[in-house]
Amino acid sequence: MRIDNLSAGIVKRATLLADGRDIIYYDDPDTTLGAERAVDARTLDPRPATATMRQDVLTGDWITVAANRQNRVMMPSADADPLAPQTPTNPSEVPSRYDVAVFENRSPAFGPALAEAVGTAPAASDAPRGLDDLDALGLGRTRTSVGRCEVVCFSPEHSGSFGTQSVTRARTVIEAWADRTAALSQLPGIQQIFPFENRGEAIGVTLPHPHGQIYAYPYVTPRTAKLLDSIDRTAPDLFARILEFEQASERVVFRGEHWTAFVPFAARWPLEVHLMPHRHVPDFAATTEAERDELAPLYLRLLRGVDALYDTPTPYIAAWHQAPVNVGRDTVRLHLQLTSPRRAADKLKFLAGSEAAMWAWAAEVTPEQGAARIRDAIASAEAAAAASAPTSEETPA
Repeated sequence: MRIDNLSAGIVKRATLLADGRDIIYYDDPDTTLGAERAVDARTLDPRPATATMRQDVLTGDWITVAANRQNRVMMPSADADPLAPQTPTNPSEVPSRYDVAVFENRSPAFGPALAEAVGTAPAASDAPRGLDDLDALGLGRTRTSVGRCEVVCFSPEHSGSFGTQSVTRARTVIEAWADRTAALSQLPGIQQIFPFENRGEAIGVTLPHPHGQIYAYPYVTPRTAKLLDSIDRTAPDLFARILEFEQASERVVFRGEHWTAFVPFAARWPLEVHLMPHRHVPDFAATTEAERDELAPLYLRLLRGVDALYDTPTPYIAAWHQAPVNVGRDTVRLHLQLTSPRRAADKLKFLAGSEAAMWAWAAEVTPEQGAARIRDAIASAEAAAAASAPTSEETPA
């Protein structure tokens, strides 16, 4: 096992699962865990062959065909949770008790990567030959879906989300995102790193365990390609201009020393919030310790406010956009795009004809109304938390 001391007192412990996949433990600074981690003694089937990508010649998009993902676990009970620590009756994916754990997905859309990069993984038979190769158009073009898909377990508990974690635990997860972004960016053929959390069955979540994922793509994603084009057509400091524009508006949700949350001027979703650093940083690996320290409570504040909008938890996608590995590092800024299809307590926005087929959106909630609702929900959540906190008289000596 390799052990590294990271910032904020967080300790990283890297080892392997029974089939050779990486698993990395990130210990909280105040962890109660010991230094040892159990060995994965399972007998596992060989790792699946790397998926194939097919190009849609009409759009240039690359579509991954990963049939191995059909057999994923769907909403298991607590005693069969594949992300919980292993027990004698539950041979899960994580051998030991943990604070935060990151491991390679057993049913990935991308990867395993090249054999020399990950040891036991099958070699890619027809890997992409660089960005120019991926940009070329042609009928019947295929490439091996080189990359990496990782699972990020926020907690050993069976249920919850990022927003239910403590500030300390949130800070550990942010450190894990930064560490994995740096490591995955060094793998051969990787072009972009995407940390994200899907929350709620309405989004399509198949596991109730509090977790997110990190995708390492072999191409620059279509959304980021459009973003790069917009920067080319406007100005290299487009993100700085956007932040200044939004900070002067009534769409600001809150502002800290290093981060501002706002509903964007042209928000598509009934609930959409962006969270952006005040200085240019391309990805989590480039953030300072002070920026990570502030992000932990601010991000929790946002998520808990979003959950206070209704009587039941809000489904969402928390998408952390980062600059590509090899292009746009000086222009594309790290930022969160938090979106939810929930447009009322009992109503969801479905992408039908115009939006799904033509990518032409119509919004039902004005961004200014959305920002006001989220500000009110954050205030409500904080008032409820303060009311439920023990008073000095109730606090044990």
